[in-house]
Amino acid sequence: MPEARSAVVTGASRGLGLASAARLYAQGWRVVGAMRSPDAGLERLRAATGAAPDDPRLVGVRLDLDDPASIAAAAKQVEEAVGAPDALVHNAGIAAFGSVEDMPAGAFEQIFSTNLFGPVALTRALLPAMRAAGRGRIVAVSSQGGARGMPGISAYAASKGAVERWAESLAQEVAPFGLGVSVLVTGTFDTDILTEQTPDHGDYDGPYQPIYAAMRRMGELMVPLARPPERFARALARALDDPAPFAKHAVGPDAHLLLLGVRFLPGWLLHRVVRLAMRLPRSGSLRRP
Repeated sequence: MPEARSAVVTGASRGLGLASAARLYAQGWRVVGAMRSPDAGLERLRAATGAAPDDPRLVGVRLDLDDPASIAAAAKQVEEAVGAPDALVHNAGIAAFGSVEDMPAGAFEQIFSTNLFGPVALTRALLPAMRAAGRGRIVAVSSQGGARGMPGISAYAASKGAVERWAESLAQEVAPFGLGVSVLVTGTFDTDILTEQTPDHGDYDGPYQPIYAAMRRMGELMVPLARPPERFARALARALDDPAPFAKHAVGPDAHLLLLGVRFLPGWLLHRVVRLAMRLPRSGSLRRP
């Protein structure tokens, strides 16, 4: 029997990462779930997959993408467990809500540390083994904010946009070694990022209050339409079989529509479409008399 392919999935304890790890396990992959709390996270994964506590196809490692020492230790554990992974899925990420003016500088720094610098460091640590093996696929999970900057999530959008540009560059570098890179642009899914668990730095008594109010109304409309994470997991599993050196896919109908808009609409028109769709105040309407 051929040896099971191995996949490292970051942020595997909940949301898209949990669903993705469970899906790959069900398809016969050996899954390494990288997460901040592997004990609790493994319990969730075992409950989702039915795996026994001693199942060698389900491994948990501790990973804090904001901690260089944790990244180095996790990479060492991954190589000890599976050698060169066949897939490295950068799913873990954090977000925060608030205007550029209201967002603390520390929030920007933490978001970039977790969403960009951490994945870069983990990739750097695992690339030598993957290059030597001459196989593997690296997947960067982006979002609609990475395709088009949205109000209230500038730090998150900027980090995801940076991840996409990094992934495009990386793909050119590693293709000669037999490795591929994919970017998955996610639509609206039922995860923690839609809930109150996302830090909110908005000053609701300040000048941006009308914008925040419009965005909250939009959010309330979108939550019931959010798709289950299992839909994303199916798309990820397909992406891991893509033979192309680089691929970019939208996951979810809203992500598909946005990518079409980014591609075909001029910037000023897309700006207006987003404003109308989110029912944001019109240009100049909040100017002080």
